[in-house]
Amino acid sequence: MAAKIFLIALLAMVSSLAMASDPSPLQDFCVADKDSKVLVNGFVCKDPKHVTAEDFFFMGLDKAGNTVNKLGSMVTAVNVNKLVGLNTLGISMVRIDYGPKGLNPPHTHPRATEILTVIEGQLLVGFVTSNTDDGNRLFTKMLKKGDVFVFPEGLIHFQFNPGHTKTIAIGALSSQNPGTITIANAVFGSKPPISDDVLAKAFQVDKKTIDWLQAQFWTDNNN
Repeated sequence: MAAKIFLIALLAMVSSLAMASDPSPLQDFCVADKDSKVLVNGFVCKDPKHVTAEDFFFMGLDKAGNTVNKLGSMVTAVNVNKLVGLNTLGISMVRIDYGPKGLNPPHTHPRATEILTVIEGQLLVGFVTSNTDDGNRLFTKMLKKGDVFVFPEGLIHFQFNPGHTKTIAIGALSSQNPGTITIANAVFGSKPPISDDVLAKAFQVDKKTIDWLQAQFWTDNNN
């Protein structure tokens, strides 16, 4: 009986670890000490005696991001790199501004699920499932003010403003540092570049097309 209870407890612990995104905190807070030279999976804690209210404070999210770029969008992130009090809390947020016809291009967050709320305007959003026998399924929806949509962790997703006025959205993410991989930038703008032989075969196009794509300036809309 004791062995059975132990096995159930072990399985429960393993499953809870598998579902977790960031590690759970072991104290009230662990404000990131960004000056520390110690390398860990995240940031070491600042001495609690030196923590102040400013460590849990960020201002400026009321200001619109600059959407004058090729994508017509700007993501303003509030993660542990900007708000050190988020360290170990497993959450962060973004404000996304979209100009008319603005696009937040296909990308992934390797460490977080994202839930998005439209504050103003409208958005066409969607995500694509991982490889299956039935292919990669697209889930897409047109959102208006007050609507909410969730993008599962790690899946490729996008948002597009189809209108002629600006759109604003707020996203919450289940990691203090969710990371962003913008697909086109990563594939065609990596340094050093991926071999054009590899990409030509992957995308079933000639190498001249790949060389042209790699020569483009790939906009980064993350602030």
